Amino acid sequence: MEYVTLDKIIKDLKLEVIHEADNIHDIKITISEMNRPGIQLAGYFESFAYERLQIIGNVEWRYFDNLSDDRKLKIAEMLFSYPIPALIICRDLDVFPEILKSGKEKNRTILRTDLSTTKFINHLINYLDEVLAPEITIHGVLVEVYGMGILLMGKSGVGKSETALELIKRGHRLIADDAVEIKKVEDDIRGTSPELIRHFMEIRGIGIIDIERLYGVSAVKQWEFIDLVIELEFWDEEKEYDRVGLDEEYIDILGTRVPKLVIPVRPGRNTAMIVEVAVRNNRQKLLGYNAALALDERVKEMMNMRKNV
Repeated sequence: MEYVTLDKIIKDLKLEVIHEADNIHDIKITISEMNRPGIQLAGYFESFAYERLQIIGNVEWRYFDNLSDDRKLKIAEMLFSYPIPALIICRDLDVFPEILKSGKEKNRTILRTDLSTTKFINHLINYLDEVLAPEITIHGVLVEVYGMGILLMGKSGVGKSETALELIKRGHRLIADDAVEIKKVEDDIRGTSPELIRHFMEIRGIGIIDIERLYGVSAVKQWEFIDLVIELEFWDEEKEYDRVGLDEEYIDILGTRVPKLVIPVRPGRNTAMIVEVAVRNNRQKLLGYNAALALDERVKEMMNMRKNV
């Protein structure tokens, strides 16, 4: 999402509205950074980051409280002369009359929270990082297998949902079926399900099933980081599939490289078991052990020994 409106922030974070600007629905927040205007309350407005949400904590409040009434009014007028999105006062502190008067005159929004300044800032940053994160929706199934997020992809009818269902029966967890909403949060990508279809799965021949109802709350999860992509495809007799695993393939998702495997599907293959093995093998690689490389080294050593004989 490119922006979040101020009225949505107020609703989601349950902020108290002291004064609401006329254009509150049009005020857009595009960055997760904010500003504590301590230096501005001292009268220094050069390089003022006015486009950010302004946070008043206990320190700023105490400093402002020690100013004379005339000075308070002058600083408040200077502060609200800039088009700040909103001024948020923490710790449920009182709103100074000068702040309220200037905010109303300049049509600025004044909000309040009972949270401590540090806790509210952390809460706000996490919230903005989440809602402003780049996102895409991918057709696939996301499951958690052995604590890793596995995105199953492939053409319709290849057996993604059936494979996920078998994995759930084996004790793993469903995050999303059919549509996976993916967001990039800092350097990680994580997937979840659209709220409308969360915990539901479509199985051809049966229809829609509710995984949480059938298998319990331990069988579902709201979100998970994506650690591995497995593409399921119908077995092609003319295609040469990787039988060693020395060549590693990656897929780019929102600018992040994620390991990818292509697993051919045909009757008689236990796809769910193969996915489990793939996950275990990928974890071993993350821990520094690659079975394909280890075997390759053994072969090279044997060949060298034979040459030296």
